Formats: sequence, C-alpha cells, structure tokens
Amino acid sequence: MAQSTSTTIPTTKMVRDRLKSYGQKGETYSDILERLMNTVDKEEFMDRMYRRLEEKDQFVSLDEI
Repeated sequence: MAQSTSTTIPTTKMVRDRLKSYGQKGETYSDILERLMNTVDKEEFMDRMYRRLEEKDQFVSLDEI
C-alpha cells in the first residue's frame, strides 16, 4: 500500500484488539481496514440501509405518494 498522510481514529482497546485479530503478519491497521472494506458487498450494504430507513418510518415509497 502506498504511504500517505496518517491520521488517528479514536477507538476502544477492545475494538483495536479485535481489528488486530483480522490482520496477518506485516499488515498495518490501514491494510486490514482496506481489505475488510473491499470485501463488503456494497449492494448488501445499501439493502441494509434501505431496511433501516423503512423500520424508522422515515422512508416513503414512491408508490405511496
């Protein structure tokens, strides 16, 4: 991975340790996060967000207008 400007993301030690458990030898936290994000199915993510909006009654279907 190309080096770029680093930043700090506040998190708990429990989350940090869990993230570390997903890593392989030589990987940085940034490498681990990037690999995990690349494996997320974006369509599945959008479906989950759509369902959350429906559950909160903040979404109105165009069919209902």
